[in-house]
Amino acid sequence: MNLESGLLRALLEAPENRLTVNELVSRLKTDQSLVMAAAVKLKESGLVEIIERTFEELSPGLQWSKKLPERSALERLGGESAVELSRLPVLLAKDDVRAEVKWLTRKGWFSRERDRLVLTEKGRQALAGAREPDELVLEQVQERVTVPELKKRLAGVDVETGVKLLRGREELVRIRQRVERVLKLTEAGISAAQRQAETGGLTAEVTQLTPELITSGRWRQVRFRRYDVSLPAKEVYPGKEHPLGRIISEARRAFLEMGFEETASPVVETAFWDFDALFQPQDHPAREMQDTFYLAVPRTGRLPDPELVARVAQTHENGGETGSRGWQYRWQTAAAERLLLRTHTTAATIRALAQNPSPPRKVFCIGRVFRRENMDATHLPEFIQIDGIIIDERASLVTLFGTLAEFYRKMGASEVRFRPSYFPYTEPSVEVFANLGRLGWVEMGGAGVFRPEVTIPLGCRATVLAWGLGLERLAMLRFGVSDIRKLYWADIGWLREAKLCR
Repeated sequence: MNLESGLLRALLEAPENRLTVNELVSRLKTDQSLVMAAAVKLKESGLVEIIERTFEELSPGLQWSKKLPERSALERLGGESAVELSRLPVLLAKDDVRAEVKWLTRKGWFSRERDRLVLTEKGRQALAGAREPDELVLEQVQERVTVPELKKRLAGVDVETGVKLLRGREELVRIRQRVERVLKLTEAGISAAQRQAETGGLTAEVTQLTPELITSGRWRQVRFRRYDVSLPAKEVYPGKEHPLGRIISEARRAFLEMGFEETASPVVETAFWDFDALFQPQDHPAREMQDTFYLAVPRTGRLPDPELVARVAQTHENGGETGSRGWQYRWQTAAAERLLLRTHTTAATIRALAQNPSPPRKVFCIGRVFRRENMDATHLPEFIQIDGIIIDERASLVTLFGTLAEFYRKMGASEVRFRPSYFPYTEPSVEVFANLGRLGWVEMGGAGVFRPEVTIPLGCRATVLAWGLGLERLAMLRFGVSDIRKLYWADIGWLREAKLCR
């Protein structure tokens, strides 16, 4: 019996003469793509109707819990009628409570009045046991479950509202669109299936040219089924490069193709290379413990050539040979010796500039940097940055604009624009914006011309163009990710579905 005959027979025996594709695959013990090929053939003959049903499927996120974070926060606050925002980190035992404040107020459990949260009547009801639809839905998502199944389980609950509230909270619940195909016999199909049962089957078509058909010569008499490449087939997930790794490889290749050399530096740096060499004053807020990760052991590192250190120190104090007045304070060697996790990869490109300041030269670096950021959908304490410099006596802002425009063109942007801005160690400075199609204009980083206070102490009197660009933002936009943490989560579903090419 060929597959089409088997499919007709299975549908004839099924309740209401209808079965899902998955049910047919199980009954006929064959591949889904073959079932769909037979179904399309029968549909063209008017014997089968193919019904597609779209629905949403929910599955647990990496931080799934039966209890929503805002419910835990409400219970921790213990029914206080009002609580100062400054007390929340202590009461909730968390440094960053922005998400809790957002959801406590969005749910209407608290209202925000200046610098405090005030418990509402709805919040009192929640404390007394009243639960929202999203809480009831969340409890059911201990494994994969569809919205239609949830509606059956949670009779009387507004499941659609619950799913809507959970949408976007992928750390708790992943929501995916799924398509189910149902095959149903038409009236003509029922008649054909009944005739088949009486006569023993349909006329067979050959789907594969075998050695037996060739040697026997039967290939001249049989009818071959046409091959349809548009038919739905079983999804195959090949091994592939991680999406973030792919963006890194593309960015590296783009600069190498433009004639750049790659450099690198340690992730543990002295403050000298991370701050002082960039003419950042030693009392700058970015150097504070709340912004920078300093090492406790070892606490200090070695500085470079004493003559270089002396030139940088003099520039800080009175401008040295740069024509600047400097910062007018006494530069401290101890502050420059402090070890830290580098806050930008400019520490690598500035090292490269000091090692060989002779033009012409083009250098880039892609590497990890660290800042004391609270972790949320758009911030991480550890991320990847792209830095670059061009050392050229004839370089100008036009050179900078052309270089970055070409880089982003290679990365998929249709257009690049620049807007005047301010950065501590470049003048003039610009912000870089790229047009990424449906996502529109997005800020990608900063760029400019190194100030003389940066270049002259390092022995360079030529123009030096510089930039620092975010890599994760480019990856998020390329792969349609709204939460930066997803780039690092071991989410096998997303990794499988991430596009290999754009």
